[in-house]
Amino acid sequence: MRVRGREGRFGLRVSWLTAVAVVIAMLIAAPVLSVFSNVFVGGTTGTWSHLADTVLGEFVSNTVILCIGVGLGVSSIGVTTAWLTTMHDFPGRRAFEWALILPLAVPAYVMAYVYTDFLQFVGPVQTWLRDTFGWTRADYWFPDVRTVGGAVAMFMFVLYPYAYMISRSAFLERAGGMLEAGRSLGLGPWGCFFRVSLPLARPAVVAGTALALMETLADFGTVAYFGVQTFTTGIYRAWFSLGDRIAAAQLSAALLLFVVIVLALERATRGRARFNNTSRNAGSTIRHRLSPLAGAVAAFACFMPLFFGFLLPAGLLLRMAFGDGDAQFGERFVQLASNSFTLAAVTAVLAVVLAVVLAYAARMARSRLPLVLNRIVGLGYAVPGSVIAVGVLIPVTRLDNWLIAWWEAAFGVNPGLLLTGGIAALVYAYLARFLTVSLQTVESSLGKVTLSMDDASRSLGYGKWATLRRVHVPILRGSLLTASLLVFVDVMKELPATLVIRPFNFDTLATQAHTLASDERLTEASTAALTIVVVGLLPMFVISQQILKGRRAG
Repeated sequence: MRVRGREGRFGLRVSWLTAVAVVIAMLIAAPVLSVFSNVFVGGTTGTWSHLADTVLGEFVSNTVILCIGVGLGVSSIGVTTAWLTTMHDFPGRRAFEWALILPLAVPAYVMAYVYTDFLQFVGPVQTWLRDTFGWTRADYWFPDVRTVGGAVAMFMFVLYPYAYMISRSAFLERAGGMLEAGRSLGLGPWGCFFRVSLPLARPAVVAGTALALMETLADFGTVAYFGVQTFTTGIYRAWFSLGDRIAAAQLSAALLLFVVIVLALERATRGRARFNNTSRNAGSTIRHRLSPLAGAVAAFACFMPLFFGFLLPAGLLLRMAFGDGDAQFGERFVQLASNSFTLAAVTAVLAVVLAVVLAYAARMARSRLPLVLNRIVGLGYAVPGSVIAVGVLIPVTRLDNWLIAWWEAAFGVNPGLLLTGGIAALVYAYLARFLTVSLQTVESSLGKVTLSMDDASRSLGYGKWATLRRVHVPILRGSLLTASLLVFVDVMKELPATLVIRPFNFDTLATQAHTLASDERLTEASTAALTIVVVGLLPMFVISQQILKGRRAG
């Protein structure tokens, strides 16, 4: 059966599978479109004028400072550690290869809570200084972590693995013949780095940095806790404190402009350049054995970001959680964990199912329409959670009100909020934000299945769905598990969308940690925060196994 569109000189013929993919893509893209559609509704509000006259300039300046600081920090740490672990041999290199990705398991807002407790006036660092040297508060100066600079440091140590992983892959791909050619021309290790490897890896470095910047722009918990005024905090305030959805939509559109600028800069840095590796020795890596002193320096350079990004905060969380953890650890904590796991599990399953449909539609289609739609779906991951939340609430709230009116007219009973009163709207927001994570994983694995296997299946009398069920799904089982795991952890860590859309009296581990930390109950927040970090280690384990396999293959 086919759903036929216009058939003329273009011979357009759309299958029902493609039609389903179109519907899914439009639903996933609807929140972002909703934000833009509400920007000019009703003209400029008084709230927007007030924000423009008071804090909008601070929003812009803080956002620019965050982007510049995080971009420089992430790229320098990521490139340095990737170059050292890829091209040199020193004590601990094998462990650093996979351990350097562990900070990704720690959400930035959890890092902010931990370091605030560690560095505040009554924290262990300043207490030790006063006890050791007999100082009083007036005798010394200590930097305040709850500033824009502190936020930059939090993002830098959490997000540098993006630049590390992508840069490391680029260095490995170009580690053979091109570096040998550079050495034959008299270039030393640093000369090969600056004149050969770094220019060739530039697209990868920029791509990793762009991912880190998009995560920075999407953050709410860190900047809100540090009191740094950004667009995400403004969106939350406009929606909840001022009750102005138009102002929230206008701020969301302004934040999207920053995301577009980041993506445009990433694209512009590549231009028309192509960085193809034509060397036959691309897969071989000849590591330079460092001297004992240089090896110690390299190990120290790799250890410090791992220490500040994972080891120290994880150790502090363990100390707080097992010392003075959440007093509500019993039944209340079980309920919070149940809410978080339910949301994450439901979203992960739906994301994988939808990703399989979209990827399979693109594989089976005779036109480029499904491919274009999949790229549109992919934009959701670049959109901050606060923007997605506003984009979901505006149309869903209208639909909820229409359903209530219709139900009362038809049955004479008020059913209450059917969508926003439960987790349906929240799951929808998660899918709009994280579907691309599973889609990219499924597309990558499905692309490795040769078309000849499809032909063989059809020759045995299997249709499209039978081929998917009996041929592709068994092959993709590992990738589907990985995709679901990645989405699961992303949902567990997501804070801004959860804060905005969650039903009344429905809390998760992320919102509990944020609420307790906002009340300066940092040790109690450690229990929920530690649980999020432990769950976040699961995909890090999967990724580390892939890194170890790649090392053995190389």
